[in-house]
Amino acid sequence: MSSDRLPHEKGFHVSWDQIHRDSRALAWRLDKQGPGEGGEWRAIVAITRGGMAPAMIIARELDIRTIDTISIRSYEWQKQTGELTVLKAPDAELMGDGTGILVIDDLVDSGRTLELARKMYPKAHFATVYAKPHGRAMVDTYITEVSQDTWIFFPWDMALQYVEPYRGQ
Repeated sequence: MSSDRLPHEKGFHVSWDQIHRDSRALAWRLDKQGPGEGGEWRAIVAITRGGMAPAMIIARELDIRTIDTISIRSYEWQKQTGELTVLKAPDAELMGDGTGILVIDDLVDSGRTLELARKMYPKAHFATVYAKPHGRAMVDTYITEVSQDTWIFFPWDMALQYVEPYRGQ
């Protein structure tokens, strides 16, 4: 994002209804695409925290009952090393090399988080609801692409508040 622009100036505001619709669309795209008999998936792994809401919706739509999480922290925001750290990994026995596992996130931006997860689980299927160009290569399936300089406002990051009318008081 360019430094002369505030995040909301090229913002894509996603409502709860929209994330639900887009997550369902992602589920439909993934249906019967797994490597199991009949294209079934063994489990879903949500990348915390943003992937949890889409993962829940996809799990419901595809009737997948085995769900785990992976938590990867980037220190880039704190202007430190930019290193990625796995804070919590999914069950190793469940994961294996990732075969039959859907790894779900809300958004791929730079692709660094998914790149690390791909190294850990090379045969998993990576899916996001939204994708930006720099990270798109890390995703096998996504629903909507937005420009790299678009800031996505997810409903779990927002609160309703009073806004002054356009014409003032």
